[in-house]
Amino acid sequence: MDFKQIQGIIKDFENSNITNLEIEMDTFKIKLNKNNIKVENDLMPVKAVKTSPSVEDIEETETNVFQVKSPLIGTYYAASSPKDAPFVTIGQKVKKGDTLCIVEAMKIMNEISAPIDGIIEEINVSNGEAIGFEQVLMKIL
Repeated sequence: MDFKQIQGIIKDFENSNITNLEIEMDTFKIKLNKNNIKVENDLMPVKAVKTSPSVEDIEETETNVFQVKSPLIGTYYAASSPKDAPFVTIGQKVKKGDTLCIVEAMKIMNEISAPIDGIIEEINVSNGEAIGFEQVLMKIL
């Protein structure tokens, strides 16, 4: 199954009233759920989760320091357009639900929201950088 077919399945699923879908063929398996999307392939595992990471996606690394990881593979954007200021900067206070960044995946812009209140301690990626699944995007203190 090629990438365009996977995109078509995901798009059709999102536009339908179906809440769960599972397809399995030889070395390819895709499970779709309105809360998350998971694609498995022996050659290239991919996992995509809509919108923001949940508290389970955050790891406590040091006392009160949390890593915000990318819920999908894509391109990191610090602002909604090249002319706009970044959503967050180091030292900025954020509240749970504030937009931290955008991850573009398959031509879909996914806003990543702050899962906790805190202060941006570190931003580990640059605007326009390709990012991987569960890559640490930033740390919140």
